[in-house]
Amino acid sequence: MSTLKAVRGTRDLLPPETALWNRIEATARAVFARYNFGEIRTPVFEDTALFARGVGEETDIVSKEMYTWEDRARAQSEKSQSLTLRPENTAGVVRAYIEHQLGETGQLQKLYYIGPQFRRERPQKGRYRQFYQIGAEVLGPPSAGSESPLRDAEVLEMLATLLDELGIAGWTLHLNSVGSSADRARYNEALRAALVPVVGQMCADCQRRAVTNPLRVLDCKVPADQPIIETLPVIADFLDENSQAHFAAVTAALDAAGVPYTLNHRLVRGLDYYTRTTFEFTHGGLGAQNALLGGGRYDGLSEMLGGPKAPGIGFAIGLDRLVLTLLAQESAAPQVLADAFVAPLGDAKDKTKLARINAAALVLARELRHQGLWIELGDGGFRLKKSFETADKTARRIVILGEDELQSGILTVKTFSTGIQTKVPRAELAVFLSN
Repeated sequence: MSTLKAVRGTRDLLPPETALWNRIEATARAVFARYNFGEIRTPVFEDTALFARGVGEETDIVSKEMYTWEDRARAQSEKSQSLTLRPENTAGVVRAYIEHQLGETGQLQKLYYIGPQFRRERPQKGRYRQFYQIGAEVLGPPSAGSESPLRDAEVLEMLATLLDELGIAGWTLHLNSVGSSADRARYNEALRAALVPVVGQMCADCQRRAVTNPLRVLDCKVPADQPIIETLPVIADFLDENSQAHFAAVTAALDAAGVPYTLNHRLVRGLDYYTRTTFEFTHGGLGAQNALLGGGRYDGLSEMLGGPKAPGIGFAIGLDRLVLTLLAQESAAPQVLADAFVAPLGDAKDKTKLARINAAALVLARELRHQGLWIELGDGGFRLKKSFETADKTARRIVILGEDELQSGILTVKTFSTGIQTKVPRAELAVFLSN
């Protein structure tokens, strides 16, 4: 019988690495709270039509990468429904905004999420079929200021703050505007015309995109296609006055806040709903696939999904890649040690005494844990050498609890970093271990 393993493109997250994941998520929640974001949790699967309409039927995500199935009707009165594991979360957040009539509050909705997404793509380093994102969206009625370039700048400044607080050194913010839908229509026509004489030299995906959605050609990562892409028109030359003014206001606010950025007129996002400001934060430690996170403005998405006018801007952080970046920095290597290892010393041959000393150790561990300490608990059946070996791998100190310590109330504590052994009264133990 073959051994069962995790499905290709998925993996198990194990300690101590999960401690780093938890730290990233806790830092994100703390930063988002300071900017007055609240958490939203949407279903892990949605109606397939949500992504076809919202993300775009000609995108690679919808055309090639989604996990979709037919949910068969359970009764004659029911209709079967096509369902899809969410490949991204923005469409689901906007669907929830519409369904729960959040726009009727008249206020900006500032929402964040943390969770898994699913895409059927070729697994590689930092890219999985079940992957994790931290994302946020700011949307609402125009009367609430949702169209303001200040919202764009605030989101970007928040992301710079988050990366700095996580200890990500050397990030680069790439910034562009893809204009309004009218700007993009003019640009698409110019791009389509420019591609006609050269597209035959490009990859098969680009040849398809040149017909269905020329803007997607700029997403191409095939090295051989890059010299051709560099000769194509840039969207900055097709922005109308309003789009130019919006982008200028975003960059002016970032300049005032001291957030560095690089203008990248080739930057487009891979989803059809983006308008105006688009951005990516990259990091050199990730190799060719160097994007940590990306996002942009999506002023027409709510209407595309049948909702009210609700301009918005959002982003998604690739948590898998963020972890790889932090792991590559020595200071972020997980060091997960308990405050102490409680080592009861019993007699494996005397079951009654062994049970008594183990119970006493559990009581001591409970007392220390209730005072906020992280305690690992041994077993009275261990030899002293084994207790020390185990404690050295899992904790900063070992607390020895034998019959003598139990009677006297004076415990023996050894600190592994110094090798110093100390006698500590039980009443003072929690304070001692906290230092």
